[in-house]
Amino acid sequence: MKRSRFSEEQIIAILKEQEAGLPTADVCRRHGVSSATFYKWKAKFGGLEVSEAKRLRQLEDENAKLKKLLAEAMLDNAMLKEITGKKMVAPAARREAVAHLEQVFEVSQRRACDVLGVDRTMVRYRSRRGDDGAIRERMRGLAAERRRFGYRRLHWLLGREGVIINHKKFRRLYREERLQVRRRGGRKRALGTRAPMTIPQGRNQRWSLDFVSDALACGRRFRIFAVVDDFTRECVRLIADTSISGLRVARELDWAIAERSRPALIVSDNGTELTSMAILRWSKERNVEWHYIAPGKPQQNGFIESFNARLRDECLNETIFTSLAQARSVLAVWRHDYNHHRPHSSLGNMTPAEMVAKSIGKPGWGLTPNPVVITPAQGHQSGRRLYS
Repeated sequence: MKRSRFSEEQIIAILKEQEAGLPTADVCRRHGVSSATFYKWKAKFGGLEVSEAKRLRQLEDENAKLKKLLAEAMLDNAMLKEITGKKMVAPAARREAVAHLEQVFEVSQRRACDVLGVDRTMVRYRSRRGDDGAIRERMRGLAAERRRFGYRRLHWLLGREGVIINHKKFRRLYREERLQVRRRGGRKRALGTRAPMTIPQGRNQRWSLDFVSDALACGRRFRIFAVVDDFTRECVRLIADTSISGLRVARELDWAIAERSRPALIVSDNGTELTSMAILRWSKERNVEWHYIAPGKPQQNGFIESFNARLRDECLNETIFTSLAQARSVLAVWRHDYNHHRPHSSLGNMTPAEMVAKSIGKPGWGLTPNPVVITPAQGHQSGRRLYS
């Protein structure tokens, strides 16, 4: 609004001249104002003294300031509501929020930063880091192939390809690419008293075996018979069929022994297939000791339980099986990958095949260890000798 060239004192003095009897036209001509301006002054300042006019001016200024403050507060409130529900933890998210407010509300960067409580130096900062495009692309490729691998195993795989990168930087890139693996929840189970678990000291000293169940796309159920060497973590057998009896288990174990060597001990649960007369007869004829864990204590057979979890998470849950033949083919490919390419954290990120190659030739390799006794949980049968 254009400021008047007359002050309140001058305007009131001009009005006093007209009240003293001087014609309005002469007053306007003398001071160079129009009659419309004169009557506007008269409507606003008529009957006021100089002190009262100054007070009126102060009230108008205060009212204007209050209106401005109210408008700014309402604008700040609207800007805060605009970004409600958006996470602004990372600097990149804060920069995006500031740019969004600048575009939507047409405010300055300073104003948007003040509303959000963000430092302007952080908003104006531009990173000088390289984009690491090749590493990111290879990382995405490996994550697409190994959907259930976390950043540690992906970092190990890249290292084997010759890509040397700090694990903290790799984790940052992994997080920026949003490749985090979602954890699959499971029901909580009651934990009882755990018996100590002995660790074998050589290949073929102890095998663990168990069954895993899954279904085809048509809904038909099938079972998977898995055998694992507890020392090298090798998957010895991985057999899929609609029904696997005790005789079939004995036959598969014979084939495994023909390929490798006879184990000193086999650990399993108390399933009907594994406690049948066929298995008891096979164990006696082959001179292989068979150890049954305590009922309801799967943690006593932790190696095969861990293997089953990896099998289900990385293979069964990632594949839709259309036929039993396709399931056998997929399991064979996954078993080869598990034994020869997949890193195992308990082996120092070596593969089971590398563990076998490293163990060959060591003193005591492949020999039967001294007898070791597992102390059972209270209320169960007495301890059994694990090795003959």
